[in-house]
Amino acid sequence: MKSFDEVIDRQGTFCTQWDYIEDRFGEKGLLPFSISDMDFRSPEAILVALEARLRHGVFGYTRWNHDDYKKSIRSWYQRRFSSTIQEEWIIYSPSVIYSISKMIGLLTDEMDHIVIQTPAYDAFYKTIQDNNRIISRNELIYQDGQYSIDFIDLADKLSHSKAKVLLLCSPHNPSGRVWTRAELEKIVQLCNQYNVYIISDEIHMDIIHGGNSHIPITDAAIDVSKVCICTSASKTFNIPGLGGSYLLTPDEQIRKEFLLALKNKDGLSSASVLGLTATMTAYNDCEDWVDELVSYLHVNLQTIQDFLVEHLPTLHLTIPDSTYLAWIDVSQLPYSSEQLQAALVHHGKVAIMSGDTYGDEGKHFIRMNVGCPRSKVVEGLQRLKKAIEYLEQQKE
Repeated sequence: MKSFDEVIDRQGTFCTQWDYIEDRFGEKGLLPFSISDMDFRSPEAILVALEARLRHGVFGYTRWNHDDYKKSIRSWYQRRFSSTIQEEWIIYSPSVIYSISKMIGLLTDEMDHIVIQTPAYDAFYKTIQDNNRIISRNELIYQDGQYSIDFIDLADKLSHSKAKVLLLCSPHNPSGRVWTRAELEKIVQLCNQYNVYIISDEIHMDIIHGGNSHIPITDAAIDVSKVCICTSASKTFNIPGLGGSYLLTPDEQIRKEFLLALKNKDGLSSASVLGLTATMTAYNDCEDWVDELVSYLHVNLQTIQDFLVEHLPTLHLTIPDSTYLAWIDVSQLPYSSEQLQAALVHHGKVAIMSGDTYGDEGKHFIRMNVGCPRSKVVEGLQRLKKAIEYLEQQKE
């Protein structure tokens, strides 16, 4: 796992997290823990496969609809989740958010309700609103550092006559919850009762901590024709810049409509050859690397928790079930979100996401991406401490 300790300079690579941090935080030169990609090199097997493909030197239009691509995905699901995926369910897509947006367009009409569980990944709000649909919030219950689903409220939201889709995040971003089989089966039962289709964003499915198990929504479904999964290898293997994702869509008619939109309406059906190569190699050859990654990330999260207990006891982190995102409770600080962010940026010189980015329900949190060498995590924590010490000095 020593390779995860390697510090790699990403500046000057047109990197969103490092080169364009000013766009989100208004200041250059910050140490970033923001957008959810990692500072790690992708697995060696992927780099070797990409190098071989580059040496070939011809990068023409590329098909995704073939056995090699689909078998790699099916094999991953079987090995990783003991889940049997039908070959015909698999559809290529340029990105998970494109998939979600397109599925919303296929399954709903303007001004229909899309139910989400909040706090929620910020792109969910934008995608729903810019498709002229109505956000229906099923606020998660936060108690004693843990999140749970308010099923009474969920039933109420799903029963609305205009509720057509539940946009599920599984595992959940930003809280990191891995939904149990019982929770997923209750969600499915309610959606079936009220005839609501489930779109499940499962992009964080591979990074699971503490003996938890990710269950694909297709395995919990009563009727698989009423669910789809939108996901990608990009988060797990740090390859979002190569492009590409996929859907698992059991309903044949929905698949046909999606492919019509992908190819004929939007002209996006030709896959990135490098993204395709990386995904197949990742799923076929890099499982051990993922296990090592998860172990390393878990220690990063533990490092934050231990630091807060020792140095910043008014802050609290519950180790998440999943993801490399530390969802830090700052509710005991006597400062507003705006005051904290100003201190982090201008005095700590560190970029950590404000929790209200993910809805009002997140306003007492900050989200820190720990997909990076431990030395960076430690430096970020020191800067967080410096920012809070500055605020305390201003009070005196």
